[in-house]
This record gives sequence, structure tokens and C-alpha cells, in this order.
Amino acid sequence: MKTEVISLSGRQGTNWATAITFALFHVGAVAALFCFSWPLFAAAVFLYWVATGLGISMGYHRLHTHRSYKVPLAIEYFLAFCGALTLEGGPISWVATHRIHHQNSDRPGDPHSPRDGGWWAHAGWIMFGKATHNNTRKMSKYAPDMAKHRFYVWLNNYHWLPTVALAPLLVVIGGLPLMLWGICFRVVFGLHATWLVNSATHMWGSRRFATHDDSRNNWWVALLTFGEGWHNNHHAYPTSARHGLAWYEFDPSWLEIRFLQLLGLATAVRTPAPTETGDSLICPRFSPARRA
Repeated sequence: MKTEVISLSGRQGTNWATAITFALFHVGAVAALFCFSWPLFAAAVFLYWVATGLGISMGYHRLHTHRSYKVPLAIEYFLAFCGALTLEGGPISWVATHRIHHQNSDRPGDPHSPRDGGWWAHAGWIMFGKATHNNTRKMSKYAPDMAKHRFYVWLNNYHWLPTVALAPLLVVIGGLPLMLWGICFRVVFGLHATWLVNSATHMWGSRRFATHDDSRNNWWVALLTFGEGWHNNHHAYPTSARHGLAWYEFDPSWLEIRFLQLLGLATAVRTPAPTETGDSLICPRFSPARRA
């Protein structure tokens, strides 16, 4: 059976629901700054780790998209639930979009290449592109492994529900300020941090490997995204659970996966089998590229 080719690249009309929602969340994020306190900030950081660290980096990306390790199904579902808290779409749509990105990285068909403009790669593709986060059936073509699970289908259809349920809970616990920090500020910061992987790490940084795209290793994006900024390493080894391949490439998500492995909860953990050269880990399949 011929697989349907899904095109998410190119511009179309404004996605008004998405644009308005993002605008309101940015207003809430700015409002949060006027009621700052360290406990509120700490709560936002914790929820950011849960949603973006566990949900996106460990879950949506390294586990669900690339299957770089295995965990019990309950943990896999939990990580997907955490990912939905970012408002970056459901697991099926996120996985499908990212797989399309790898298939066409920085070439025609890439949903978010900086070759179409830095702002486009960062956020324009969401607000003015062909993003189909609510079309579960269509996106399942690129994520059939995910679509086999009724939980993922449900979560993809109602990916906004965890955030909607969390908001009043935070109001009950800490009032409106906690909701502004734990929802609005945390979501906005998480969106821009994740989008920086699409934009900044295909524009600025160093290239350890001569991959067939513009991917780069960017240390400050890595700090914001739990190791996702070591993007050139990732494009050289897409199925590796480890993105930081040298001692100085801090990769918190890899450390957490390694911890689960030591507990016996993470199995079939995939990593490169590199040859160590000085303080670098060089992959035999790719020659090192010049620093950008």
C-alpha cells in the first residue's frame, strides 16, 4: 500500500485560533512578571522540567519519535501526558511533524527550516503554515506506531485538556499568581525554548559532523532545553538517547535516561559506538565538519 505523503511546508492563511491563543498566553506571561516571588519562580521551573524536560526531551522526542530507549508502557504514557502540558500539540502530531523534519531537514518539505526565514523556523510555521496538530488521522500516517494506542489517539485529540485541568488546580493552591507562572509564563518560555531548536540550532553554533543539513551544536539552547541544543550530534545519530557526546556537552535528559537504565526501568538504550579522540567523541560514519 502506498503511503500518503504529508506536506507541512509552505505558507497558508493565518491560523487564528493558534495565533490568538499564543497572544493571550504571552499577555499572561508578561502579567506574571508583576507578581514575582521566588516560590512562584521555583514552581514554574519545576513544572517546566516536568513538561519540557520529561515530556518533550525525554518523551515526545527521544522516546516517542526516535525510540532511542524503551520503558514500561505506564512510564511511556506518563511522559506523553507531560509533553501535552507544553501545548505543543499531541504526541501523534508532534512525532509525525518531527519525523517529517528529519526526512526533509533543511530541504523542500521541511516544516520549519531557517532557509525559509529565521522567524518562520521559530514560530511562523505554527501560526501561518500547514501545521495540522488537530488532524490525528492525517498525522497518524507518519506515526502508525503511536496511532495503535488508544491513549495516544485520545491525548492527541484533547492535548489541551491537561493544561486546562491544571490551571484551576494551581489557582486553588496558590491563587492567580501561581497560575500565571505555572501556566502562562512556563508555557510561553517552553514554547520559545523548543522553537529555538528549530531555528537557532540550524543557524548558529558549531558542527562536529558533516551532516546533510544545517544542524549545529548550540550550548545555550542545550542549557534551556535539557540537552536538545546538541542538535548536530542528534542529526548525525537521530536514534541515540544521548545527544551530548563529550564531557563538556551537558545533557540532563541523557543523565535521567541513564538513571532509569540503572534502575532497570529503561532498556534497549541506544547510543553511538564512537571512537574517543581527545575530549571529543567522533562518529566513524561522519567526518567532523568545520566549526561554523
